[in-house]
Amino acid sequence: MGRITNIAFNPKYPSIEDLRRRAQRKIPKFAFEYLDGGCNEDVNLNKNTEEIRKVELQPYYLGEHKGSSLKTELFGHTYDAPFGIAPVGLQGLMWPNAPEILAKAAFEHNVPFVLSTVSTSSIERISEITEGRAWFQLYHPTENRLRDDILKRAEAAHCPVLVILCDVPTFGFRPRDIRNGLAMPPKMSVRNIVQILGKPEWAMKTLVHGQPNFETLKPYMPKNLDLKQLGKFMDQTFSGRLNEEKIKPIRDMWKGKLVLKGVANEADAEKAIDLGLDGIIVSNHGGRQLDAGESTIRPLTRIAHSYGDKITVMMDSGIRSGPDVARTLASGAKFTFMGRSFMYGVAALGNQGGNHTISLLKAELQQVLEQVCCEEVKDLPRHIFKG
Repeated sequence: MGRITNIAFNPKYPSIEDLRRRAQRKIPKFAFEYLDGGCNEDVNLNKNTEEIRKVELQPYYLGEHKGSSLKTELFGHTYDAPFGIAPVGLQGLMWPNAPEILAKAAFEHNVPFVLSTVSTSSIERISEITEGRAWFQLYHPTENRLRDDILKRAEAAHCPVLVILCDVPTFGFRPRDIRNGLAMPPKMSVRNIVQILGKPEWAMKTLVHGQPNFETLKPYMPKNLDLKQLGKFMDQTFSGRLNEEKIKPIRDMWKGKLVLKGVANEADAEKAIDLGLDGIIVSNHGGRQLDAGESTIRPLTRIAHSYGDKITVMMDSGIRSGPDVARTLASGAKFTFMGRSFMYGVAALGNQGGNHTISLLKAELQQVLEQVCCEEVKDLPRHIFKG
């Protein structure tokens, strides 16, 4: 009695931190630091998780309990768990074929996978893997022609949800990436080449799958760009700063669900509601953009309290475990997303990493719900300890 049974993940790695340590051993330092780091002094990166973990839950032990279910309804679809895989740029740099591995795992586990515009698989390929269930995150192009074409491709791929990103008006100041030559434009230094030679499995798989590229953007890129030209192309092609006038035509064109990611205050939440958006993701880009900002759990709590009955409020940034998911849902989020946790899993375990990480998170979250005597995910706010 009391033991966890039917473990569906590799028991050698029973935590996200175990996966993180193994990932660090398996991939080149420049790739790991791109994945693992925040911006400036990493204050907000660390604060995100630390402040989520200050949330406490209240268990109830005496009473009838019929079991707990992780199933969660979101935008008309019932998912098997209240978490999804957040959009991550340059996934194939961190582990070859990573977006396809994660998209396949998400589809098999019936949780959402969100493809970034600047990831290393195309909209069409990920749609094929997920049978049209993947979400797509749009970096806003400077040209309406490019914006419209990408939206048409996402619609043709049957993406049910379009996520527009608002928290990258400038690239974050990331000292590690600058040292490693991964700022724009990137460069490959002798030091990076030596790091690659020390990770033979990563190097061989990269040879097999080819150098990672921005596959969704390939149709719009001049051929045979060198790295400097690529950086110039990205700067000229995308404008990260959003406003109401840029969002309105997207709302008019996009017939599916529309979500704004990167909301960090009540004023922007109100604007999203006024613009007729279906959801918001409270996020600070995983602590990679503004080191002097709030952690995500603080505005999430306020926004969910004030606007949770008017728009679907979700959250990412700082969530690293099943208990973190529970804390975030108890604080008012209807759904959660994680990026680094899944990338640690793939970098650590390759093709098995997606299934392992989802199974691990499900097991952790299930245990929390059973422990606090919560039968449905939507009831977790009743279990928050207010002290």
